[in-house]
Amino acid sequence: MIRISLFCTIAAFAVMSCTEKNNNKEVKKTTGRVTQTNSIMKKELNNDLPTIGILIFEGVIINEVIAPLDVFSGKNSEDKKLFNVILIAKENKTYTSANGLKVQPDYTIGEVPTLKVLVVPSSYEPKNQTSDKVLVDFIIKQNQTTDYMASHCAGAWLIGEAGIADHKEIVTYVTGGDYLKIDYPNLKVADDSNVSVVQDGKFISSNGSLVSYIASFDLLEKLTSKEHRQFVEASILFDRIKQQ
Repeated sequence: MIRISLFCTIAAFAVMSCTEKNNNKEVKKTTGRVTQTNSIMKKELNNDLPTIGILIFEGVIINEVIAPLDVFSGKNSEDKKLFNVILIAKENKTYTSANGLKVQPDYTIGEVPTLKVLVVPSSYEPKNQTSDKVLVDFIIKQNQTTDYMASHCAGAWLIGEAGIADHKEIVTYVTGGDYLKIDYPNLKVADDSNVSVVQDGKFISSNGSLVSYIASFDLLEKLTSKEHRQFVEASILFDRIKQQ
């Protein structure tokens, strides 16, 4: 079990990353009207690389999507990708994040490829996700085959609802731990007032928001090496933030 105390305060930081995504729009004429439909173009995967899946949904906190996308999409010192990174959603549609950014999935839940890691971010209304049986069942199913399950902020509620981390240590957003204990007493909830990231077995969790970068880098190091972690940290200037 690894417990990592909050070691830095991150301020005035925003990183934007792009996924390679194409939208194919088909236009159909029906009784004099033009109807536009969106057809998802699945992100091309390298079958020789493990795949990191990041769940998205309406109201998702976008930092918790961007952080793992940023970290795991980084190439190594030889300019080679080490992971496929995909966004996964319940439906093929445009989702609006908590702060209004529009985002579309690369794959839907029903067609997702084999994942090495599933990342579960949060929203400001986690009950909207915990009450969604499709999302919860998807997490249960993925837990059976993934090597790691990561949650950020109130994503811990979805992990708790799925019942996959009972008696495992987990952390949620700052001030949220007491509420998580009440809702899911079988979880061993860490003290979020001084703990930012927790790993217990295959489960890694964080306070969320920009702390999601720390958890993502911790997991990246476990999957690759300390040297690759440092290389990616430098490539997105995260190492400079740590020095502040």
